[in-house]
Amino acid sequence: MKIRGERECQECGTRWSYYETGSIGCPACGSLHSVGTDDRTEHTDQQVAFDLTTVRSDIDDASIDDLADRARDRCREYVRRRGFINAGELCDLDETYLTASELHHVADIVAREFDLEEREELYFLALLRDGDEGERPPPDDVPTTLRAGRGIAYANAVREYRRDVRTWIDVHDRDLAAGERSTLETLGEHVTRIRMLEGDVSPRTAERLIEATRDLADGLRGDELALGRAQDRLAALEGADERG
Repeated sequence: MKIRGERECQECGTRWSYYETGSIGCPACGSLHSVGTDDRTEHTDQQVAFDLTTVRSDIDDASIDDLADRARDRCREYVRRRGFINAGELCDLDETYLTASELHHVADIVAREFDLEEREELYFLALLRDGDEGERPPPDDVPTTLRAGRGIAYANAVREYRRDVRTWIDVHDRDLAAGERSTLETLGEHVTRIRMLEGDVSPRTAERLIEATRDLADGLRGDELALGRAQDRLAALEGADERG
């Protein structure tokens, strides 16, 4: 959406930035009557906190099913409200978004599984412990039975990020070079393939997808070496065994 980020309260005259507060309410008097003082700017990333403290506090008392249900709801709401364009600038595909996305899908698997193995339960609890700090378990720690949760989470995250990248390109009226355009299209093809596999790919494949996405974003922001790395990573994925 395009909004006027710099606001002025019509009641008390206070000026503030929507991009910092995430609200059109005046931080001084609370009035909702404000006007924009700048040009409209593309902005998709809402100010939203991701805090799993209240869920973690019940680890000793609640069942795994209940913890998973509550964690899934928190993650779903956070991911739904997040975006990657802030005041017209393209942001990174950040660690907190990725952990929230993965915990959302892993919690869904955990909530539906009747007979969890210890490793699966510990992995879910590790995500719950560190998810809101943006700390992701390494690919080798992902249990085979939960790898689809990471795979579909990362594919969906890249799909949403790629959507904002295209919006950012359109807003800035950029003409992509042939290499940039083909790399962006190839990234979308990998996302589609992983989603068709319902995320059932190796965690290393999912990680390479994230690395390629980040390199592509850096490339579109002017880093030619990063664009080359993105192309190399995607080319490597072409020959990878998606279920290996």
